[in-house]
Amino acid sequence: MPSWFSLALDSFWPMLYAGLVFTIPLTLISFALGLGLGFIAALLRLYGPAPLRYVVRFYVWLIRGTPLLVQLFLIFYALPSAGITLDAFPAAVIGFTLNIGAYTSEVIRATLLSVPKGQWEAAHSISMTWAQSLRRIILPQAARVAVPPLSNTFISLVKDTSLASVITVPEMFLAAQRIAAVTYQPLILYTEAAIIYLLISSVLSALQTRLEIRLERNSVKESDNDNAVTN
Repeated sequence: MPSWFSLALDSFWPMLYAGLVFTIPLTLISFALGLGLGFIAALLRLYGPAPLRYVVRFYVWLIRGTPLLVQLFLIFYALPSAGITLDAFPAAVIGFTLNIGAYTSEVIRATLLSVPKGQWEAAHSISMTWAQSLRRIILPQAARVAVPPLSNTFISLVKDTSLASVITVPEMFLAAQRIAAVTYQPLILYTEAAIIYLLISSVLSALQTRLEIRLERNSVKESDNDNAVTN
């Protein structure tokens, strides 16, 4: 058995374990929190009072205009000088959540605006409140449009979690770095890490495609039903 192949086999489980224990939980937690933050930010941006709209605009401008790596460094390495010390994993969650929240807020805002105003008017005409109109009429239509860009954001986040290694989160890429530091075989280890990330991204992309196809079919069925009722 070639030495490089033996090294790849020996390092596969430690890297996969780091991915299962740190990379995947970090991705899921950050995306869930970031999606919630983005939804609130989008609603405030569209329907909130003027002062809050300006705050949200500043937040989105600041996060989108600075590198994610710098944001992680500020949270983990700079905040202790202000008396705020965080462990590596919570610091990574906060950094990724703030970053994802800014980007998803723009996606959600755009999809909400894509729903025709007539849908609001139709909902109000049958005595729905603003909250009922949003929940029952607007959000279901906007969700279909939002799935592709939000899915892309999620897949990008899986890869971006490798940046957490710079603040000592023991995720998959840091596991590869530590093994490479001992074995002096960075090419093999980093290539293996890249392949694992590629496999995860490919699986998620396939799931995204299936979800989009299902949503498209449901949309066509509902459209056919509406036409049948109209006729």
